[in-house]
Amino acid sequence: MYFDLDDDQRSLASAARDFLGSSASPAAARAALEDPSAPVLPGRVDLVKSGFAAITVPESAGGGGGTVLDLAVVAEQAGRVLAGPSLVTFARAAVLLDGDEARLAGLVDGSLAVAVHDGGPVLDAVGADRFLALRGEDVVLASGTVTRRPGIDPTRGLADVALDEGEVVAAGDSARWERALLVGRAILAAEDLGTAARALEIGVAYTKERHAFGRPIGSYQAVKHALVDAYVEVEQLRSLVWWAAWAADHAPDELPLAANAAKGAAASALERAGETLIQVHGGIGFTWEHDAHLYWRRAKVDRFLLGDDVSAYDEVARLAVAGATR
Repeated sequence: MYFDLDDDQRSLASAARDFLGSSASPAAARAALEDPSAPVLPGRVDLVKSGFAAITVPESAGGGGGTVLDLAVVAEQAGRVLAGPSLVTFARAAVLLDGDEARLAGLVDGSLAVAVHDGGPVLDAVGADRFLALRGEDVVLASGTVTRRPGIDPTRGLADVALDEGEVVAAGDSARWERALLVGRAILAAEDLGTAARALEIGVAYTKERHAFGRPIGSYQAVKHALVDAYVEVEQLRSLVWWAAWAADHAPDELPLAANAAKGAAASALERAGETLIQVHGGIGFTWEHDAHLYWRRAKVDRFLLGDDVSAYDEVARLAVAGATR
């Protein structure tokens, strides 16, 4: 199957790049790392105001009425500039609150500052006041006590959350929780795609500028091979991301395989891109002053968000074997 973004999605990517690039940046990520009280940019308020956060919320609730693929296009641009909060949070909340027009409207206008609690450290808990969680077979919405933890990547807003009792928003609907998780993995992979691609671009540009023994270091085979290996993983990830997002919109039976494959590939592709960026910069790449470690930090945190890559690949194998034995 041939797949590419259409003109509307390319325009959406351009608009998202302009908005996110005007506020979020490695410099903003560094400021958040050096000062825990520094805001993570663009921040929840501005992200909500932009309309990008609510792309997948139905128009009847004031959202964009767009597709998961539309949101993935924006998520890629968010990943390029290490933006926060994560669009994963909004994607999952839109699924979990499906049909609840009042709460979806709160998600759209920002009056409902929500994060999703999976049982461990909560993504985007910092700045949230309500939390969606699974209790038994029920999806609940609860307030909670947030204990911020020092993070490798502060743009992810991770914190421990002790939940209060809360109220049921979807009774006996663990399938909804599972779909939200798969959609979240697809959007997380899209963010990681953007981060990995940007890290690779920075590395390639540097190897053209830096000279050793009278030649650009990019002309040496060892450097070329490292960058090409990273490039191959990034482009393979791109295909998996678009497949997972498309499956979320059009082929729900394919979503479990596609989303888990994208999640697993994203972890390894981003880590390779981040490590390659450090390596090609030589000694300066290992310093605090250079931005290379910011991409590496994102890789180390995202590997374990929404389950790690090992569990994702285990699920891919299980699904593949099950499909082959039908």
